[in-house]
Amino acid sequence: MKIDSTKVIAALFLTLLMVAVAGVFEWYSRFNSSVSGRYYIVLAFALALIFVVSLLVISLLFRRYDRRQIRRISRALPKGDGYRTEPVNFVELSEKISGISKESESRIDMMKAMEVYRREYLGNISHELKTPLFSMQGYVETLREGGVEDLRIRDRYLDRISISLDRLLNVVQDLDMVNRLEAGEINLQLTDFDLIELIRETFELLELEADDAGAALRLEVIGSVWVRADRQKIGQVLVNLLANAIHYANRDRAVVSVEVTASEDQANIIIRDNGMGITPEHLPRIFERFYRVESSRSRRVGGSGLGLAIVKHILEAHRQPIEVRSVYLEGTQFAFNLDLAR
Repeated sequence: MKIDSTKVIAALFLTLLMVAVAGVFEWYSRFNSSVSGRYYIVLAFALALIFVVSLLVISLLFRRYDRRQIRRISRALPKGDGYRTEPVNFVELSEKISGISKESESRIDMMKAMEVYRREYLGNISHELKTPLFSMQGYVETLREGGVEDLRIRDRYLDRISISLDRLLNVVQDLDMVNRLEAGEINLQLTDFDLIELIRETFELLELEADDAGAALRLEVIGSVWVRADRQKIGQVLVNLLANAIHYANRDRAVVSVEVTASEDQANIIIRDNGMGITPEHLPRIFERFYRVESSRSRRVGGSGLGLAIVKHILEAHRQPIEVRSVYLEGTQFAFNLDLAR
């Protein structure tokens, strides 16, 4: 048993109090041989005094004990933001423990979500890399087994190997770009340029793809709109968004339109399509790496699965958000802003 100064003082104080009470009764008994009503009054007063003093002393002892235990428990807990270093009562200690518990639960949930994302990410990147590699492996094995002697088979398989290499190279290049954008290693080359001219150039670049998909490209704008941004990066944003809209234009009379309007200091760009749209459960994840709304169809039409992730990071580098709205079986629209040239 540990003895400290508080316990010694409390025991000494209570002992002296008992001695004083006993002395009072001794003095009273000497001068009063018979018991009277005054005797009982003094007795009741003495007992009440002993009760009150004992209560105060015990309360003081428990308060000091509580503070020491609270301080000891608090020091054993992790120091969290928003909490006092040493709570002064059990209510504050309970609040601190509850806050730490909620914070721990939140971290555990986040770690579980990150683990699920990591597994999906590794599975997706593995699929994107092994598909062209396995294709090339099959073509090479066929050529090694004698197919190289047939010029028709050799040329056809070499063309397919070249296509698989291009797809593999696109995946690696897009993944490298996403990593560099996230790390902030790509500097923007800001210049003033005509956004409408860049959109028309993008239409010409994707014209054959649109014709093959049976999609019409439309530009809704009057005059020219000059913006200040990285022309090459914004061109990539337009290519990725328009190519994505064309690939999902799986209906008759498909239309992909670009609408540009200008306010006082910004140009608003809206890219719409009347394709199949995106269901609500997929919308929050479409900007994730390798995430595909319809994985089987997406892999048939090609692409690295990184297009929208690149779009998001390029616009974030321009300090501009991108918004997406979609109604399933009706279509999808992407909207973002760019600063106007001064």
